[in-house]
Amino acid sequence: MRVAALIFDFDGLILDTETPDFTVLAEQYQAHGAELLAERWVAGLGTHGGYDPYADLEEHLGRALAREALEQAHRARYQTLCDALELRPGVMALLDTARERRIACAVASSANRAWVEGWLVRHGLRDRFACVWTRDDVARVKPAPDLFLAASECLGVAPTGCVVLEDSPNGMRAAAAAGMRCVAVTIELLTALELPPHTLRLSTLAELPPSELLARLENL
Repeated sequence: MRVAALIFDFDGLILDTETPDFTVLAEQYQAHGAELLAERWVAGLGTHGGYDPYADLEEHLGRALAREALEQAHRARYQTLCDALELRPGVMALLDTARERRIACAVASSANRAWVEGWLVRHGLRDRFACVWTRDDVARVKPAPDLFLAASECLGVAPTGCVVLEDSPNGMRAAAAAGMRCVAVTIELLTALELPPHTLRLSTLAELPPSELLARLENL
């Protein structure tokens, strides 16, 4: 089936803002003599409110923490790490091919609009996407299908003609619920984790030339 539209997740897919989050939280856990487990942390990826790291740490320690201080320290270091990030491999090449082939593109993210739009503008990508949908625009975020269905409607492409590009299990569940094909492009931290059903799995979007990726998807 022809690929008429590509719907990109943002965090972890276009820009790996997720690994810095794990890095900072893991350091904070370690400072309290605890270990942050990726299999618990992943519950918060691609959604909103799916995982409270400090509640988890408090439960592990059996005592309350100075949450505000931890959150402020996290924000400062996290922002510094994110500021140094480059686009994930293969993102720009796929966007270039989509433009050449007139394949419509959108972003659908469970993050807030200011966060997503800010990074897209900063990396010169905003004009590559006809639509940007965030948690500010829907009643339910991933794993509900609302974001992807809204993007599909905005682009004027039926769900069956859309392909979702996702790194998080919650996003993959949302794509399935929306009736869309899904390419799983996980960050390194998630390579050993079992994923929900998906159409194709890649380590990065650079693993296949864009033309080959699109050809494979159209034959599946």
